[in-house]
Amino acid sequence: MELPVVGDRTCLYQTSQLNAVLDNMAWQAAGFLNARQRVMIVGILRRGAPLAEMLHQRLRQFDLPEISLMHLKVKRYADDLTLLHPETQLTENPEQANLDLTGTTVLVVDDVMYHGHSMLRTVEYLARKQAAEIRTVVLVDRGANKLPVRTDITGIRLDIAPSDIIECNVPPYENEFKIELLQPRIN
Repeated sequence: MELPVVGDRTCLYQTSQLNAVLDNMAWQAAGFLNARQRVMIVGILRRGAPLAEMLHQRLRQFDLPEISLMHLKVKRYADDLTLLHPETQLTENPEQANLDLTGTTVLVVDDVMYHGHSMLRTVEYLARKQAAEIRTVVLVDRGANKLPVRTDITGIRLDIAPSDIIECNVPPYENEFKIELLQPRIN
């Protein structure tokens, strides 16, 4: 069980602001897509999954084909940026074992782009499943990538100190949709 990090907490974005950010992200995503292609949105569990669902809902307003939705369990860091696994862990469920994405454009959605480990592992996995095109979508990009992964759609870019933590509060994991900056106290 994770112990809460003690520090100063500042709310950077509230629900109404984030809804406007997601509307803009959907508009950008629609620009990558067309009515003749198969589309799948892949949410990286945990908080990338409900964000993918929110984006999926918003994309329904555009003249696009049916968009499928899938979640992938990928884990490297705890929410407080404590390293959990030296190698990024991607867990494939049995339904995904025979997944064929030939001819499919995939939008991979995550909450925060930090160093890029989770996104890179996910993109590699989807490329092996023969995705025709893979686009990356993140709510927050910290601008701290250490791997050759870029985001195609970024909701918000926050350049913060390496010791600071961006907390995306996303229902159903938290009650309120918001982004907070946590500046840990150093004892």
